[in-house]
Formats: sequence, C-alpha cells, structure tokens
Amino acid sequence: MRKGDFLFTSEAMTEGHPDKVCDQISDAILDELIKQDPNSRVACETMVGMGFALVTGEITTKGYADVQKIVRSVIKDIGYDKPDYGFDSETLGVLVSIHEQSPDIAMGVDEGKKQAIGAGDQGMMSGFACTETKEFMPMPIMLAQRLAKQLSEVRRRKIIPYLRPDGKTQVTIEYKDGKPKRIEAVVVAIQHDPVSLPKLRKEVTKKVVLPVCKKWMDKNTKVYINHTGRFVIGGPVADAGVTGRKIICDTYGGVGNHGGGAFSGKDPTKVDRTGAYMARYIAKNIVAAGLADKCEIQLAYVIGGPKPLSIMIDTFGTEKVQKKVLYKLVEKHFHLDAGGMIKQLNLRRPIFRKTAAFGHFGRELPDFTWEKTDKAAVLRKEAGL
Repeated sequence: MRKGDFLFTSEAMTEGHPDKVCDQISDAILDELIKQDPNSRVACETMVGMGFALVTGEITTKGYADVQKIVRSVIKDIGYDKPDYGFDSETLGVLVSIHEQSPDIAMGVDEGKKQAIGAGDQGMMSGFACTETKEFMPMPIMLAQRLAKQLSEVRRRKIIPYLRPDGKTQVTIEYKDGKPKRIEAVVVAIQHDPVSLPKLRKEVTKKVVLPVCKKWMDKNTKVYINHTGRFVIGGPVADAGVTGRKIICDTYGGVGNHGGGAFSGKDPTKVDRTGAYMARYIAKNIVAAGLADKCEIQLAYVIGGPKPLSIMIDTFGTEKVQKKVLYKLVEKHFHLDAGGMIKQLNLRRPIFRKTAAFGHFGRELPDFTWEKTDKAAVLRKEAGL
C-alpha cells in the first residue's frame, strides 16, 4: 500500500449513468428469478443506447422473468420517464436474446451426487478493509459514493428539481504519512434541465457537496461542478452503457487489487461475485477485530472446484498478530468452498439490485451480509488480543 504523502482519487456514478442502468437491469432480472427459484443459474448482460436496451446471456431456471416489463420498470424507477430525455421507459425498444447455461459449465457446478457445489468459473477475487472510515473503507471511494447518493436524493425529493438521472462524482484526498488529511478536489458532473449554470453550481455546492464533504474541505479545496459548462444531453443518448463496466467504483475505488470479474447479473454460484463478497467479509472482520489496520484478501478458484486454490492475506505490515495466526483463524471461521460461501452469506435471496448502484461495499444494510462484523469478537479473542 502507498505510504508517505500523496494524493489519491476515486470516482462514483449515480444510478442514471448508462453503465449503472445496465447493472441494475441485470440484477433486477436476477432478483426476479431467485425470488421464484433460489437455485436459478443466471449470467445476464445488458446494453443500453439511444432508444434501445439489449438483454442477453445464459439463464437456467424454473422461474420466469418478464424481461420487457423488468427493463421498463427499472428504467422508469431510475428516472428516465420523460420523452424529453431522449431515452424513456415507455418508448425505448427492448431486445432479448437469452439461452440456457452451457451444459459444459453446468456439470462442473451442479451438486448432483457430490457433497459440494463447484465454482461457476475460474478466477481470482479480492476483498479489502482499512480503518480510514467507520465503514472500514478507503475514504476517497466512500465520499465519492456518498456524493452520488446525495445527488440522487436531492433529485428524487425535488430539492433540486431540475436535475436529471445521469451523473458522476470524484474525490481527491490528500494523505499525510499514509493517512487522510483533507480533500484536495471534488468533481461533480450532473445532468440537468436547461438552467442557469451559476444557479446549478451554487445549489449543488450547498445541497450536495457541503453536506457530504465539508468536514474534510478547507479554503484550498477545489470544487468543479459541470466543468464543461453544460450537461443537458446525457444517459444512454450520450453514451452507451454495458453491464460490468464500472468494477472499480463498485469496489474500493482503485485501492487494493481487483480480480477483474464483474458482479451484476451473476447468481451466487459465480465466484466472481460470491468470492469477492466473502473476501470483503473476511478482511472487514480482521480489521474490525483490531488484528490489522489494513487487510486485503485474495481467493482463487478453478471452475467446478469447490475449494479455493489459494488464499492470500496481506496486511501491509499493520498486523498485530503473526500471519500464521490470521490464516488459521480464517480457515476456521469462514467457509471458502462455493456452497459454504453462499450459505454463510445467505445469498440465495433477491437482494442484488440494490447492490448495483452506490457500491457493493461500505453500505451497512441488513441484506448486505458481507458487511457484518459478527466474527470480529471471536477473532480477537482467539488471537489473544
């Protein structure tokens, strides 16, 4: 991890960003199928552009999802509900091309007569936690996500009624001796109705930026709001969207490593998703237990194999106990086989659409089981602290 004095930046998106629209559609379809059949196998991809949404992928299920209806419902709920936007839930065309999961993949994942579920793919997944915030997340991504959420709140509640759904945020933190000191810069790009730019900048500063960031700002903090001066044309009209294209803002904002696999539209047998959730769960509990100030977990799997090929724990020199103690505690208290992770995190539930905007981590919602610190006390006790 970085040490000394430096600047670090993370970005986030509102739920109306084209890529986030796609993530939410894919996860809404997943939720509908898991609600009907918890053992549904889903790998659902979405693309949106000017006037259309395309849903494709592989699905094997006993349930049924009215894809057209779900797509239109999600887009309307996000806020694309006016023809003036050039992309709205009533007039867009919805194309669907879905087929069953490959039997070559299924035979490696199905339980059958075996005692364990095999991983749905090969790959590596990373989870991270640190003491920078109360959520045990890096500060730049937490502030960027909070700004994105605040933009959504003031739009939906009509506090700033002329805002539109598409938007991005960015926060640069100045670190001193490896610890966050202040905000160097805040960037907000938010779609809007035709309106005076000075008015927009004033209201967004007052009602979005300051409520989220004021504690860490000073007279030298730079604030950029719609820096090009206009953002009326936005959403899928201005930029096509695709599921799984915002994996860094979905996770830790560029801090730590990433296995490269996206989450949205994938059922829990896909270790890209479940392994990353478990890695976060482990790292967060280690840090919450006081066993380290920073922790990164990497897991790796082979398709069809129930157990991880490797487990890596990196505490960046901040560990309070020997590394071999951490490995023993992780292997004792966390289920790392594919089926065990699903069970321990209770993932066969329709909880996934809410993960698809404002980050998968650092949001301590009841359904986000990977954010619990329920293992921290026992880890600390057994570590002898």
